Amino acid sequence: MINKQRLRSIALVSAAMIFMLVSIAGSAPYAYITNSGSNNVSVIDTATNNITAIVSASTLNNPYGVTVTPDGKKVYVTNLNGNTVSVINTKTNTITTTVPVGNGPFGAAVTPDGKKVYVANSDDGTVSVINTKTNTITTTVPVGNVPFGVAVTPDGKKVYVTNADDGTVSVINTKTNTVTNMPVGDGPFGVVVTPDGKNVYVANNYDYPGDVSVVNTTTNTVTDTVLVGTGPSGVVVTPDGISVYVANSDDDTVSVINTTTNTVTSTVPVGFVPRGVTVTPDGKKVYVVNYNGGNPGTVSIIDTTTNTVTATINVGNGPTAFGQFVSPVSI
Repeated sequence: MINKQRLRSIALVSAAMIFMLVSIAGSAPYAYITNSGSNNVSVIDTATNNITAIVSASTLNNPYGVTVTPDGKKVYVTNLNGNTVSVINTKTNTITTTVPVGNGPFGAAVTPDGKKVYVANSDDGTVSVINTKTNTITTTVPVGNVPFGVAVTPDGKKVYVTNADDGTVSVINTKTNTVTNMPVGDGPFGVVVTPDGKNVYVANNYDYPGDVSVVNTTTNTVTDTVLVGTGPSGVVVTPDGISVYVANSDDDTVSVINTTTNTVTSTVPVGFVPRGVTVTPDGKKVYVVNYNGGNPGTVSIIDTTTNTVTATINVGNGPTAFGQFVSPVSI
């Protein structure tokens, strides 16, 4: 005899499991926007482009740089005026700990295995290395003058750090923590490594007109220079490695570089003083953070198929989000 109650229970459980699977499948990564003027972080659901949370704490002091761990569980935020890094638990959207680093922490990047975070300390010319398990500093690496941007190669063997006042990039060997320096353009800010690990794109903020240096990671030499807009700041490469997006903070545009030809194929008008820029894991959307002179700012969302702005989100004062501020995974 068939047990109808048992069948009903199985049906309910199955329905619940289906609902859970649909919910997971429909979820999307979150974007974490550091608002340097508001001393908080706006959390945006990239599926709906709605702000779902605002992270506030007394330890947030001119939050500027940001990086998200590969598992999406933690966000590391640099406090430019606090000389610290705040660690956000993405499940609760609360700060779980604050790590003292060097003076003027600016950019930050996490290694592909999620075990270390490299923080560029702009005021003392060093990089602090944070163990993500203990959230303690394991070493401090001297680099150039006024280090800003940080990027790690996909194999985790090298870290590229831009030194704005030197016009150089420091290359850190992650095994030995030894450093070699190479010249690029004037005032290098943002930096990104292509997914295949073969090239690095460096945004030279002080060059006029603005340009991007293309660096071969085998030889650590500049192989090409691409003219973009004025005041290039943040830079990101799409997951397929085909396009590089550069936020031009002085002319309120984003330049799109084709990495095969190293030519600009599109220029996209965005908001006022764009600084941070990153791309969603599926490569479909680029998020551009518009600083707006320290006033209430915005985030422009670019459709990478059409290279047009499809939405604009209001966030806090002076948003920067310098770094990889979108979670690599759905959480």
